[in-house]
Amino acid sequence: MLFACIKSERLKMKRSNIWIAFLLLPIIPAIMGTKNYLNNLSILQSEWSSLWTQETLFYSNFFFAPMIAVCCSYLWRMENQNKNRHLLLTAPVPLRDIFLGKLISIMKITVTVQLWIYVLYILSGKLVHLPGLPPVQTFFYTIRGVLGGMVIAALQLAFSMVIRSFAVPIVIAIVGSITGLMASNSPFGAYYPYSLMMLGMNANKAENVLAGSVAAFLISSIFYLIFICLTAILVLKKQDVNA
Repeated sequence: MLFACIKSERLKMKRSNIWIAFLLLPIIPAIMGTKNYLNNLSILQSEWSSLWTQETLFYSNFFFAPMIAVCCSYLWRMENQNKNRHLLLTAPVPLRDIFLGKLISIMKITVTVQLWIYVLYILSGKLVHLPGLPPVQTFFYTIRGVLGGMVIAALQLAFSMVIRSFAVPIVIAIVGSITGLMASNSPFGAYYPYSLMMLGMNANKAENVLAGSVAAFLISSIFYLIFICLTAILVLKKQDVNA
């Protein structure tokens, strides 16, 4: 049943135009970061590494969470309209598979967007004539960002499941991005879900902010993923009982 749910979500995304946003929106932080880099060459003198700090500053701090929140709200939009939620809960499909099908779909999008932003980073560097290729650690930062991004995606998916408004979860994502930026500069950043992607991508930092604390980052990310999934499935089951 899980594969059927995944296929259903994939068809839903394929028939919409929302995927176009995931191609176009990451271009904006790439342009903003590149422009900021060029305007501060007297300060940002580490070439590829400096460009990375600027592009990830805008992307992970201000763009990713609201962008993925839009997709999460879209995945739950049909179920949240009229009495479709009751039809969903009474369908011969395990409630676990309903949520996990959506989660796996949103995780695929998270991975795709992360790889796309890295491609844009390389293209930006070449457009401003940076020599050679970027440092290999920037790719590892991208992979770390995938894990942090999955936490945000799972959390926003749970919010969109519970809150039937399309816009409110997106507002929560915007607030989460702002508070996540503040928390990322504190000792508690690795324990706040909206900070995990920023820390994973080493956003706007020259040094590796997770040096010596990678274990805390990994444990926190995995804990949140498991906790969010279990909580969301339990909420669905409670709704099923109430229905």
